[in-house]
Amino acid sequence: MERASVSTNPRTVEEVFKDYKGRRAGMLKALTADVEEFYQQCDPEKENLCLYGFPDEAWEVNLPAEEVPPELPEPALGINFARDGMLRKDWLSLVAVHSDAWLLAVSFYYGARFDKNERKRLFNMINELPTVFDVVTGKKSVKEKTSNNNSGSNKTKAAGKRAAEPQAKMSRPPPPPAKEEEDTVEEDEDEHGDTYCGSCGGNYTADEFWIGCDICEKWYHGKCVKITPARAEHIKQYKCPSCSNKRARM
Repeated sequence: MERASVSTNPRTVEEVFKDYKGRRAGMLKALTADVEEFYQQCDPEKENLCLYGFPDEAWEVNLPAEEVPPELPEPALGINFARDGMLRKDWLSLVAVHSDAWLLAVSFYYGARFDKNERKRLFNMINELPTVFDVVTGKKSVKEKTSNNNSGSNKTKAAGKRAAEPQAKMSRPPPPPAKEEEDTVEEDEDEHGDTYCGSCGGNYTADEFWIGCDICEKWYHGKCVKITPARAEHIKQYKCPSCSNKRARM
């Protein structure tokens, strides 16, 4: 945990870019060359975990920093919870996107005191490298460089392709049966009064996000199982904590 908060405190554009490249190389190693080890360390049964990259090109899966505020911006929290509910390639792509966001956050945290021209130069240097997402999804090799225009075009196409993919059925809360407009609110509440969260036991309410297990068919508040609507969009088959535990014991 101590290493997760280590910073090199770079002060020039070149030093920040070197720090970015080292952290990026570490995260790429975790998501490509060391992917099996990384996958095993992201156990959904553990607490919220983060993927850290370091300036010396090393990587680490660990709990988030305890101090508030942290010394540096923190990576995406809880990447391990979605591991078993998605296809591996989709999960790795999701982690890669969050890794790119974190790398930029750290670099511009260091560059906050740069003037406009220095920040622009830093971004242009970073933008010459393929993103972690590009490399993990096979769009670019690690050594390949692209122009700013091509990079922007490819990212737009990738975003459009993902938006067109069919969404998992369990990313929606349990819909009420079709009812005629003249039905009363009281009748609708009675109809769904027997739907309870499999975790906290709370009643179904239409103004909260719910997710259904594709194995046992129980429904859960998204907040109870730490699944957000955005994460649910990427899940092909959701297994609740109980069903995941049963599979692990088998």
